[in-house]
Amino acid sequence: MASAVKTSPSVGSWLVNEILAIKPLANFAKHQARQMIIKRAEKIGVPWTQEVEKLKARDWEGDLAQVQNPQISYPEYYLKPFHAYEKANLCWEAALEVEVAAKAVHAKIWQGAGVKGDSQLRQSYHDILKAQIPHAPQDIIDVGCSVGMSSFAVQAAYPQAKITGVDLSPYFLAVAHYRSQQQQANINWVHAAGESTGLADDSFDLASMFLICHELPQSATRDIFAEMRRILRPGGYLAIMDMNPQAEAYKKMPTYVLTLLKSTEPYMDEYFSLDMAKTLIEAGFHPPTIIPNSPRHRTIIARVSD
Repeated sequence: MASAVKTSPSVGSWLVNEILAIKPLANFAKHQARQMIIKRAEKIGVPWTQEVEKLKARDWEGDLAQVQNPQISYPEYYLKPFHAYEKANLCWEAALEVEVAAKAVHAKIWQGAGVKGDSQLRQSYHDILKAQIPHAPQDIIDVGCSVGMSSFAVQAAYPQAKITGVDLSPYFLAVAHYRSQQQQANINWVHAAGESTGLADDSFDLASMFLICHELPQSATRDIFAEMRRILRPGGYLAIMDMNPQAEAYKKMPTYVLTLLKSTEPYMDEYFSLDMAKTLIEAGFHPPTIIPNSPRHRTIIARVSD
């Protein structure tokens, strides 16, 4: 189990929040954060500009039509500027940059990992799942699946399972649909909110949330946990891989770097102050197992209560 969560912000975090409350400074920080990630990508051999331009040249309307639910209602928290995009995840720019951004952001988790850092992070998560979950799940839902990178990793770990990917962004899902066609992967993409999937009760053995909770206000996290409890079968598992608030990497992070990070992550304070174990128990799960899986991340696994 993790140690008690510190709910009061540090002096450095408080200072960052004061800086980001000034809009011109917040916009500057977002710009700087974005440029830093792009430069890192190019430096480690990920051709950000070239890859994104190649994707932009494609006609995406067919993929979008395949996945979009025109009746969906977006929660307010999802419409706020996010990850340096004014339209948050509801734009092509965000969708077309996910893959290169993930490789750049995760390049420095382990010293010398570079472009392999992203796949190493995903592998560390699935190594823990396989060690902690005794029976291979047959039906898996990937909540907040984005452009499918986490869904494809789940499928590689459990090739016998049926995979469903759920996301609120139709643009992300359009890219996921395209990538699944390229890889001949049979994944069911669902355009829905994680807190209201519309899927049947007791229909999954495993629900996976990969780097999602830090992007949510606490109220949405609680609602999603309740929804996962509803759609998981008796004995099913909820697995979460996300930032580890207890990690020394965050405690020692320079104020300037923390400012850049928080400028693109508006709900990070809410995530860092949320007692995940308590929240999961309240949602109807057994006390979770919490295991660090990188110098910056943790894996949380909770089984449905009897």
